[in-house]
Amino acid sequence: MFEAVAFLVIGLVFLVWSADKLVFGAAALARNVGISPLVIGMTILAMGSSAPEMMVSATAALDGKTDTAVGNVLGSNIANIALILGITALIKPLSISSAVLRRELPLMVGVTILAGVLLWDSHLGFYEGILLFVLFAAFIVAMLRISQKEKSGGKPDPLLEEQESEVPEGVSNMKAGVWVVIGLIVLPLAADMLVDNAVIIAQYFGMSDLVIGLTIIAVGTSLPELAASLAGVMKGEDDMAVGNIIGSNVFNILAVMGIPGILNPSILSEYAMGRDFWVMLGVSLLLVAMALGKSRSINRVEGAVLFLCFIGYQSYLILNMTA
Repeated sequence: MFEAVAFLVIGLVFLVWSADKLVFGAAALARNVGISPLVIGMTILAMGSSAPEMMVSATAALDGKTDTAVGNVLGSNIANIALILGITALIKPLSISSAVLRRELPLMVGVTILAGVLLWDSHLGFYEGILLFVLFAAFIVAMLRISQKEKSGGKPDPLLEEQESEVPEGVSNMKAGVWVVIGLIVLPLAADMLVDNAVIIAQYFGMSDLVIGLTIIAVGTSLPELAASLAGVMKGEDDMAVGNIIGSNVFNILAVMGIPGILNPSILSEYAMGRDFWVMLGVSLLLVAMALGKSRSINRVEGAVLFLCFIGYQSYLILNMTA
């Protein structure tokens, strides 16, 4: 048992590290071949924080653990808002000044409701997975067009400026290529180690596949978002901190949840829709109410409310771990 916990932690560490190196190398290569920093920021960097979830969901689905894959999506989205933004706002209140973010928030809620529609019958099918990927591609194209329009309009948007500033520059093609190769090799190995040992731990404690995805795996794969949000708020990039969470939640539903639907269409635990979806929708609506209110900010009291929601939810899951 101790060995399984140790390997799970090692898997998490290498999963997060390899995803970061893969994104760094890919972004540097893209910049070197002439792709604009805006496009890189809105695609490679924005999707990078969801790379661990994507790999873990693919691994779990191929192992026949679709409940774990879907639990990873639902749990990660809940953790992104309630845990990460809660902690971030407790450290420093977050102001929302980006027009792009104010458009993305209702979109995030719409995508969350779409997830509920697809999960309503407790089944995730192949064509539903295809639909999610098509919508994901449409979302990327739409955001790129909106962002380019915002930039060409002459009025700079703080989120777009912050995203562009994060694109690495001055990195040689050789160095960038090495990091891409290392990331591509280590990422699936780390995901496989994580999922295998999570299953061992789940079996030891009698946890369901869904709950292991909602707890240990979800929190672990959300670590890149936590690091990015904390780094953003420390640098005064509040819009980037919130934007990472909104983008990650949209990517998780459209891209990450589409993977198990395509690789292993399955009947899901009834609790995914009956319990966990509603928690995800609830914290999403709570975030919108906070971010789009009169103050256009998330203060420390609101951060504490989000954090307590996460603690309460995780406590409930642990007390009912077989469901």
